[in-house]
Amino acid sequence: MSSWRRRASTTASSACSNVTSSAATTLRNRPRQIRAPARAEVFTFDDPTPVMNRAEILDYVECWSNGEWFEPPVSFAGLAKSFRASTHHSSALFFKANVLASTFRPHRWLSRHAFERWALDFLTFGNGYLERRRNMVGGTLRLEPALAKYVRRKADFSGFVYVNGWQERHEFAPDSVFQLVRPDINQEVYGLPEYLSSLHSAWLNESSTLFRRKYYENGSHAGFILYMTDAAQKQDDVDNMRDALKNAKGPGNFRNVFMYAPGGKKDGIQLIPVSEVAAKDEFFNIKNVTRDDLLAAHRVPPQLLGIVPSNSGGFGTPDTAARVFGRNEIRPLQARFAELNDWLGDEVVRFDDYEIPPAPVAA
Repeated sequence: MSSWRRRASTTASSACSNVTSSAATTLRNRPRQIRAPARAEVFTFDDPTPVMNRAEILDYVECWSNGEWFEPPVSFAGLAKSFRASTHHSSALFFKANVLASTFRPHRWLSRHAFERWALDFLTFGNGYLERRRNMVGGTLRLEPALAKYVRRKADFSGFVYVNGWQERHEFAPDSVFQLVRPDINQEVYGLPEYLSSLHSAWLNESSTLFRRKYYENGSHAGFILYMTDAAQKQDDVDNMRDALKNAKGPGNFRNVFMYAPGGKKDGIQLIPVSEVAAKDEFFNIKNVTRDDLLAAHRVPPQLLGIVPSNSGGFGTPDTAARVFGRNEIRPLQARFAELNDWLGDEVVRFDDYEIPPAPVAA
């Protein structure tokens, strides 16, 4: 072999050795890619949004003026949303309004329908407004209720304005609006309803109902833990089981899941219930406690709202409860609505007695 061939062969061998050594060094310095082990996973479903779930409705401390009118001490929009937050809350308000409307004597200026709207506004917001519509000669034509949710008193106390969000505000004529007020101990601009202290119970009642509704719509009910410790299970089998449980949601959710585990241990897969029975018991306790709070705030006997007693003794006779309710609750409300007569100088508001006919004598 010639000298130049020997030199070329030596150079090539040296280059190959250097490349191999460099590649080995690079592989040693490269960080190792370690496959992450299987990890536990917890997944949940979104909850429905309740009407009101905070206490911001009571964050106001006084009626502040924006330069044109006074803002109410509480959110009237929040009171309107909370009206249907609980069955017992809205039912008690409707019951009082129905009894008052049934005993009201219609007047040519104030119809029974207009009075019922006025009464429901007063019971819900603690304020009831009636606008006097005048005829061409300046006399009273009729009395129309104005929605208490949107009526505001002017900052200079000269009258009232109607403010309905994006719509153009309407200013009532001077001395044309009568305001019936449920007095408040902190300010004298607006009235406040009597049931404010029970709003948390109404919201809790609503939240428990929404939770129970989602509990059934979910299907899997999130009432158990599927605990797997069997080393014979492959990651693909675990993924398939997780997908099967995720898909057991919504309509047709009461399904059976089949799991075949050859060579698995007896306790390799365990189903541990954690909350099904407890959630059921707490749901009924919350519903009963919040119901009692709302009935106490509205002072309406439960037998008059169609509530079925859970004890063997019952609530007592409904006619006796209705007579006591009529004397202690309806008659004071009738006297309060009669304040309109002093403002008008005429007897427009008149009521019949709230009478309960005696039970028929058995033959």
